Amino acid sequence: MPVAQDIEGRPEIIRLVDHFYQRIRTDDLLGFIFNDLAAVNWDAHLPKMYDFWQTVLFRDGGYKGDPIAAHAKLLAKTDLGKEQFDRWLTLFEESVDALFQGPNADHIKRCAHDMANVINARINKIPDPRFDPANLTPEQKARYAAYKAGAGDSAS
Repeated sequence: MPVAQDIEGRPEIIRLVDHFYQRIRTDDLLGFIFNDLAAVNWDAHLPKMYDFWQTVLFRDGGYKGDPIAAHAKLLAKTDLGKEQFDRWLTLFEESVDALFQGPNADHIKRCAHDMANVINARINKIPDPRFDPANLTPEQKARYAAYKAGAGDSAS
């Protein structure tokens, strides 16, 4: 059996995204959210997702958008919590594993894991499970404090 290639550029991103969203569309837990509630226009959405994942992985996809706001709009229509984000992540990771292997494949799965946690935490106003300030080193605590102070200054 031949070894799967890594994700090297946009052609592989397109292949991954198409495969992943084909699975989403027919998924018992998530399909209706995308197809019925969000009423996704797939001809417009897929190229946006190609740009998104290319930007995430290679920093050159030109994605512009607000995924948190897009997901938050759905809260009035359905539950969008840990169960849904875990299922999304499972389908994404399975899609990557079915098609690719290598450092970029591993990296995109880590990025997807982080995004699922961040979006779930933000839209549901719960603590991000990856972040526990008690586990930060003194250097990390200092950087985080400086970041928070700077973010507060720019908001005024």
